[in-house]
Amino acid sequence: MNIDGTSIGERIKMLRQAKSLTQEELAVRAGLTKGFISQVERNLTSLSVESLIGILDALDEKPSTFFSGGFEEKIVFKQKDRVDLEHEGVKIFQILVPAAQNRQMDPALLELDVNEKTQEDGPHEGEEFGYVLSGSIELVFGGKSYKLKKGECFYFKASKKHYIANRRNSKACVLWVSSPPNF
Repeated sequence: MNIDGTSIGERIKMLRQAKSLTQEELAVRAGLTKGFISQVERNLTSLSVESLIGILDALDEKPSTFFSGGFEEKIVFKQKDRVDLEHEGVKIFQILVPAAQNRQMDPALLELDVNEKTQEDGPHEGEEFGYVLSGSIELVFGGKSYKLKKGECFYFKASKKHYIANRRNSKACVLWVSSPPNF
């Protein structure tokens, strides 16, 4: 069954991602298994009315809204929506738009303390952009070092190893956008 050209499974997946829930979190809330949710989202199984109602309740979605095509994609993200990513117990990235897997870009805030650096990222598909909001950074791309200060930016195809380091005596903050999402 399709609603406005979108299958029930696809609509459930969009709702789940818009609410920043994993399949496992949705399954627990709905009293189902993660595997079942995965099959539903990929349209590999059919849903009973009872299961559908349980999923919609877990998503805080009324059946009338779900079937009327009234689902709106979230376009404004508040500070409370952000998700912290940690490396070795230290928060480095703050994902600004959760559930970016179904989007073309993945914006994040990167905060680096004095003498801190990101993990080296190997070559991968896509492009990356960064704008230095505060402090100064060193971008190492393909073994070559580039120094950037507040107000400067970088843009590159992620075809070589790269990382960012803060070699200064103050904290640095970078708005970092990756396309396609890989954070």
